[in-house]
Amino acid sequence: MKWFLPNVAKVALKSRDARVGRNPRTGEAVQIPAKRVLKFTAAKALKDAVAQHDAAQEKSV
Repeated sequence: MKWFLPNVAKVALKSRDARVGRNPRTGEAVQIPAKRVLKFTAAKALKDAVAQHDAAQEKSV
């Protein structure tokens, strides 16, 4: 499933498989269940707007 936000981003729902992880404190193996996550991809117009804003901020400092 994908959604488009014109000049902002593409947002998609992705499936992530189950996997084995590790508890960093004990080193014990932990089963991580499968789940669905959002994937956000910024559009070129958004990236350009952020870059322009950053450039303006650098000039004023």
